[in-house]
Amino acid sequence: MTATATMSGVLTPVVTPFDDDLKPDAARLLKQCQWLQSNNCGLAIFGTNSEGNSMSTAERIMLMEALVGGGIDAGQLMPGTGCCALTDSVELSKRAVELGCGGVLMLPPFYYKGADDDALYRSYAEIIQRVGDDRLKIYLYHIPQVSNVPITLTLIEKLVKDFPDTVVGIKDSSGDWSNTKAMLDNFPGFGVFAGSETFLLQNMRNGGVGCISATANINPGAIHNLYETWQNDDADDQQARLDTVRGVFEGFPMIPAMKAAIAHFAGDGVWKNVRPPLMNLPADATNKLLENLDRISFKIEGV
Repeated sequence: MTATATMSGVLTPVVTPFDDDLKPDAARLLKQCQWLQSNNCGLAIFGTNSEGNSMSTAERIMLMEALVGGGIDAGQLMPGTGCCALTDSVELSKRAVELGCGGVLMLPPFYYKGADDDALYRSYAEIIQRVGDDRLKIYLYHIPQVSNVPITLTLIEKLVKDFPDTVVGIKDSSGDWSNTKAMLDNFPGFGVFAGSETFLLQNMRNGGVGCISATANINPGAIHNLYETWQNDDADDQQARLDTVRGVFEGFPMIPAMKAAIAHFAGDGVWKNVRPPLMNLPADATNKLLENLDRISFKIEGV
């Protein structure tokens, strides 16, 4: 049995603002999340592009509480709660459930390489049992080029069989469409999110539930529009335009580039800040990025 995913659409792995002391800035994050929700995007906070693994458990909990306390719809929140430490994953997931988050996005424990499917199953099962709440909805996070710990079809099958109402979906950020397609083909009803809007149209045409994509931080409305109108005659043209915008950002380090663009269009230089080991986008690269965006007549509206 495969449970039906509770979340769908376009979700943004929201970039996290850090002040000049590199502390997470809850007020700026709240404003950004409000803008993203106004553009019909869910919020996959604490993902890769959120610099989630550069933040402590206490920082992530503080930000979750600030967002919900600030009026963000918790049902549209999918915080990243997968950590190397079992206890951190449990603590974050418990708090997410208590706050009413629609789901959690869970990396496998990624420090010890070579963990087989049985070892990863044990990790997920232990977290589920320790959280001990039927409201927990886990979306697995497959990003092997970063984690070096893949989530295989065999592992998905075993987790779905034993925890059908808890393990309800996955974000496939492998960049390998054949892998995403295999997930869609093998697990009908399982909530498969493409890890980039590059695959959004293919994903929708094959039974997927949407995408969780970095560049939804800067192009949310157009990506959501394709999600809503993927059956229209102009869907391929929409996809091509999305790919053009994404291609500009992929010419630079993605996280610093998105932050530099937000800083420019919002008129707020604090947005440029990234936490080490990442580096702010240099001025010359920022100028080049903005020139390339101007060339394709792209700007961020309303931030």
